[in-house]
Amino acid sequence: MQLYENLFGIPFSFRSATMLAFLAVFPNILGMVVVPTPFGFKFHLFQVLVFLAALLYGKWGGALAGGFGSIYVAIALGNPFIIVGNILLGFFAGLFAKRMHVVLAVLAAFAIQVPWLYFTDLLVGMPEPVVRGVIVALLFSNVVWALAAATIYKRIGKVIQ
Repeated sequence: MQLYENLFGIPFSFRSATMLAFLAVFPNILGMVVVPTPFGFKFHLFQVLVFLAALLYGKWGGALAGGFGSIYVAIALGNPFIIVGNILLGFFAGLFAKRMHVVLAVLAAFAIQVPWLYFTDLLVGMPEPVVRGVIVALLFSNVVWALAAATIYKRIGKVIQ
């Protein structure tokens, strides 16, 4: 049974709506988990769900997951600009993924997000070396999670239709 026809550019079923809701909310949980690396930066986990939403539901699904999925981190860090930055990341990842490989799409989306991230993190008082470290950590984790999302999104797409 279809709930909505062609919402986000795809036929939408109850399973698909449930998956989108999960992808929009669960990044808040993953946003609580940051793994330190031996390279001196912290590995972020939430992006995999934003990228899955972008691949499965396009630019608006990516934007939705990026925005709603960033609420916890934005509140915890006192930085509401994080929400807009992740909306940009999800939106452009979904937009570019229609035209290029997932990793390249994510890197292009991140290139758009970085100026926003850089200036708004400075605006909320983060020291510049910390901001640069966050950018490096996000770059690394974005590539890893883009590869993971590229590997599994087609299987998930088959299950939710």
